[in-house]
Amino acid sequence: MVAVFFVAPGPADAAPALNGTAMNWPWALPFAGILLSIATGPLLFPKIWHDHYGKIAVAWSLLTLTPIAIVFGSSTALAALVHAALAEFMSFIILLFALYVVAGGILITGDLRGTPWTNTSIMVLGTAMASVVGTTGAAMILVRPLIRANASRAHNAHVVVFFIFLVANIGGALSPLGDPPLFVGFLRGVDFFWTTKHIAYETAIVAALVLAIFIALDVWFARKESAPPEVARAPLRLRGLINIPLIAAIVGAILLSAAWKPGITLTIHGTGVELQNLTRDAALVVIALVSLWLTPDEHRVANDFTWEPIREVAKLFAGIFVCIIPMLAMLDAGYDGPFAWLLKAVTEKDGTPNEVAYFWLTGVLSAFLDNAPTYLVFFQLAGGDAAELMGKLAPTLAAISMGAVYMGALTYIGNAPNFMVYAIATERGVKMPSFFGYLLWSSAVLLPVLLLLTFVFVAKP
Repeated sequence: MVAVFFVAPGPADAAPALNGTAMNWPWALPFAGILLSIATGPLLFPKIWHDHYGKIAVAWSLLTLTPIAIVFGSSTALAALVHAALAEFMSFIILLFALYVVAGGILITGDLRGTPWTNTSIMVLGTAMASVVGTTGAAMILVRPLIRANASRAHNAHVVVFFIFLVANIGGALSPLGDPPLFVGFLRGVDFFWTTKHIAYETAIVAALVLAIFIALDVWFARKESAPPEVARAPLRLRGLINIPLIAAIVGAILLSAAWKPGITLTIHGTGVELQNLTRDAALVVIALVSLWLTPDEHRVANDFTWEPIREVAKLFAGIFVCIIPMLAMLDAGYDGPFAWLLKAVTEKDGTPNEVAYFWLTGVLSAFLDNAPTYLVFFQLAGGDAAELMGKLAPTLAAISMGAVYMGALTYIGNAPNFMVYAIATERGVKMPSFFGYLLWSSAVLLPVLLLLTFVFVAKP
């Protein structure tokens, strides 16, 4: 990256866009490589991976940027890197950082026993919270109490897996605050309460079915385990209450950035950064610092709060956002690009959108490409006009929204909170499934539910 900056022309020069029509499938190899590294590294060479995952992410990033600089020019490579950093990654990681820090200052004390009833209650609470404080906020508040409650159980990994399904993904489908792809749509003109009005019923059905599977499985595991001896339990208490208004401040900063349009844009090598977005990101950093200042240190110590989960997410997703550059360029090329065969699948012979194809293609690609940029690609493919998509094309927008949010749960990298919860659980000694092991879990649980959703709600009569 430093080399690209050194050889790039000055900011006064034009910043040409990456031409996806001139690319073909080998450009996707670095992206496949970083995904394969994330999938196999912790399993095949855990010590090397945990010591050097940042260097591995940088290596795949260089393998992406260097060929772009050679073939398309250093200015194009720099423009692509700047766009990925400023237009996509910066706001993404700052919001996650703020939610991680503020939620990490909220301490739930007292003794919880990891019974099926307790676990189900936490799942329901987290799913309901996710659209209000975000999937990251809800996950960071509740994942540690959930892990502590189930620490003595012989089988506890499934509890965290279903927590990722419900709290880190499905629960965030009802507002732009819930999940990053819906926030992307909100910034492009989709009404704040549109998903609440249009996919609330579907979300409730999906969440209820997944929760029912969890209850059956958790009861089965609990019956196989010997009950721990009864001991006196401390009452539940909520500490770090200063962080509750700080979460409200995060929500307010996001809403203000969408409502306030001063019309001032700073352009950096072809990428426009609007003043309201810079102000929002600065406010989020300040809120996180205020949380660190005002929250007693012992609350974070009791929470086993460390910087490693957010550090790991930041490094790996920085690599993903760089390596995904050629993939998005090829998808943005539309019917003139190498993925034309894929994009033709979302259109019926009469030219109308195929909602089933939009749902599944958005979903499957979200699971492996991160759901926020994937949502944007298919939003643009469907016309990019928010008014039209909320009107006569409402079923198409609903299919894109549901696919991005629900199927972000299919892999650890489909949505950033997934990997964060995985990292925290692993730190706390939970024997989480590997990348492919998790994929087996999600396929077995979620795919049947999503197939049912397809036939009942998505497919045209």
